[in-house]
Amino acid sequence: MLITHYLDRYREAILALPLHRRLTKDELLTETLLMERNGKVEMYYAPHNEYVNPDAKIVIIGLTPGWSQMEIAFRVARACLEEGRSDEEVCQRVKEAARFAGPMRQNLISMLDELGLHHKLQLTSCSELFESGQQLLHTTSVLRFPVFVNKRNYNGTTPPLLTHPLLKREARSTIEEQLDYMRQALIIPLGVSVENGLRQFVEERLLDRARCLWGFPHPSGANGHRHRQFAEHVKAMKKKLDAHFCTL
Repeated sequence: MLITHYLDRYREAILALPLHRRLTKDELLTETLLMERNGKVEMYYAPHNEYVNPDAKIVIIGLTPGWSQMEIAFRVARACLEEGRSDEEVCQRVKEAARFAGPMRQNLISMLDELGLHHKLQLTSCSELFESGQQLLHTTSVLRFPVFVNKRNYNGTTPPLLTHPLLKREARSTIEEQLDYMRQALIIPLGVSVENGLRQFVEERLLDRARCLWGFPHPSGANGHRHRQFAEHVKAMKKKLDAHFCTL
């Protein structure tokens, strides 16, 4: 289901993009697609976090769509609009194509399988969450539209997520607008920056601590500490999975 309708606002800009080739930063990081600017922080539209799966049992939350996800999202959206698909179908197809694309997805699946999440969901592997088992999964970002600082992917620390007015407002909006649709789903924040943000929202009683799986590292290949971080928290995370699925 669609929870916002920004796609309609940016439809003409998307239709003006070239078809069937990779898109460049000069084509996407434009004033036409800019949603908001605060100093060196810029937030651009991308069409893959407007769709919500209210039946999801698992919600995986990243920091913000990076450039690679943004480019895939627009390329898929451009093709879908050309085919005459509905806004909801466009946003759903974009989400399925762009979420955690590339090697990061395989790293994520490997760690989820090591936790045994697939057994809890009666799957052969968590790879099915991105294929035949997609009805069990919702993915989003704590900053659901792409954020760049000096035209580079925002890293969660410069500026700090919860002290920058634009970023904190957008993070709060994600919690309030999306997670309320999936009140029983297990929430998996990826990495320290996202986890710290969600912990703050737990303290503010915007989020139920019992739903959150703490300690999961960011699966990016650029996170050279992810194996150590995973090993440090694996026992606690497995215990949390046991407790969560026993209550369902």
